[in-house]
Amino acid sequence: MHNKRNEEPLVEVRNLCKYFRQGRSVLKAVDDVSFTIYRGETLGLVGESGCGKTTCGRTILKLYSATSGQVLYKGQDITNSMSARELLAFKRSAQIIFQDPYSSLDPRMTIGEIIAEGMDVHFRYTPAEKQQKVRELLAKVGLTEDYANRFAHELSGGQRQRIGIARALAVEPEFIVCDEPISALDVSIQAQIVNLLIQLQAERGLTYLFISHDLSMVKHISDRVGVMYLGSLVEVAPSKAIFAHPLHPYTQALLSAIPVADPDFEATRVRVKLEGEVPSPINPPSGCKFRTRCPHAIKVCAEQQPPLVEAEPEHFVACHCWQHLYGDGRK
Repeated sequence: MHNKRNEEPLVEVRNLCKYFRQGRSVLKAVDDVSFTIYRGETLGLVGESGCGKTTCGRTILKLYSATSGQVLYKGQDITNSMSARELLAFKRSAQIIFQDPYSSLDPRMTIGEIIAEGMDVHFRYTPAEKQQKVRELLAKVGLTEDYANRFAHELSGGQRQRIGIARALAVEPEFIVCDEPISALDVSIQAQIVNLLIQLQAERGLTYLFISHDLSMVKHISDRVGVMYLGSLVEVAPSKAIFAHPLHPYTQALLSAIPVADPDFEATRVRVKLEGEVPSPINPPSGCKFRTRCPHAIKVCAEQQPPLVEAEPEHFVACHCWQHLYGDGRK
């Protein structure tokens, strides 16, 4: 772990649902998801494209309205109605770093204006103070002050993502949703951005929800990991535990797909191959949503949706078969 997390909950997600109506059908993007993010930690949220992890992050930040369930921030229910003052305070405290550094920056604004935009909303800085803050933030993300007068199209992808991070930091948040912040970047730049996020967390005591499908990076940055499948959370555990002995068959399949830089090991490695296609979130399978692709599915899997239970201390899994397959969870 990169920092010893405080046991104080910062974000509590309780039975969160976000549905989208498509004609006469309903797409269940996030379906009855519950988890807690503690102050000062990084929770990694992983899963295949379309599993609902980005929608979950955006619903927590109130960029989408929740269909049902609750989101508590510092113990306050922020799900439904909030006063204008409360909403402004929450938006200052909780920010997002977007996936695409190309489309998330306004091409008509200078970099200085982009970073300072949030300051104009939340703080009463003089023009001189604002310029000084912009210079400080540029230096903090590894860029020189002359970038303030440039436009987004003049920057590389990695530089743009650094601007996205500076923009999020400008309002001095406590909680940041990192929505696949490295997926659009070159591999050589990805590690730099992740290391920058780790450094900023240590300096400022930030709390992250790190959304990604890159399991190697999630392992590197996360204190705990949550695995989503078709809108539901199937496993949550400390990072070391989930990578050492995953309990859910879907998590095992995801981890077996991570390449290892050892040709001898790769040649003898047994991969978990999933059969079939991911079902539609408009018409998911009955019971366990993963059962149509699971090699261990039994009768009860089609009849009842498995609850998320604590199989080991701090290790939660939603599977009818985990105890039969793995005993106490150790292979």
